[in-house]
Amino acid sequence: MFHKILVAVNNSEIGQQIFEQALSLAKATNAELMIVYVLSPFDERYPTPPGVSTDGIYPPFTTDDVNYYLGQWESLKQEGIEFLTLLTNKAIAQGVNAEYTQEFGDPSRMICEVADKWQADLVIIGRRGLSGIKEFFLGSVSNYVLHHASCSVLTLQGVSKDTTQTPQPAVVESAY
Repeated sequence: MFHKILVAVNNSEIGQQIFEQALSLAKATNAELMIVYVLSPFDERYPTPPGVSTDGIYPPFTTDDVNYYLGQWESLKQEGIEFLTLLTNKAIAQGVNAEYTQEFGDPSRMICEVADKWQADLVIIGRRGLSGIKEFFLGSVSNYVLHHASCSVLTLQGVSKDTTQTPQPAVVESAY
């Protein structure tokens, strides 16, 4: 069935739910697991570079501003590595051969690139359920991966805190 499963995660409750589902499938199929976390400069949670303004006013920036910005990124990178290490150790403790990678760039493209280079049989990714105008403006990582990955893709709809359900498969598509 599946021998190499790539799971794309973020450090959120939904990301951890997606990881749990991927871990369960990897255990059931005796597959290897690659855990991917992508840092994106376009994500609203990440720091705004000095000299870039959201209000149209561009104040001058200093070396201290640049150093602060770079420090913020280093902190985010370290948090990502710690998160990935935690998940990898959890998988290994449950008998799954697992490794991780943290990438920088557009999550859609990076997930597909890593899946291709690692020769994954399956990509497991969460989805936020965006549609219509929100999907148009915010983009859809899961939609891009569904259409560009070189292997099968399983998307799981995340579950909010107020429900006790586990993520349910939303779409299964095969490139073959």
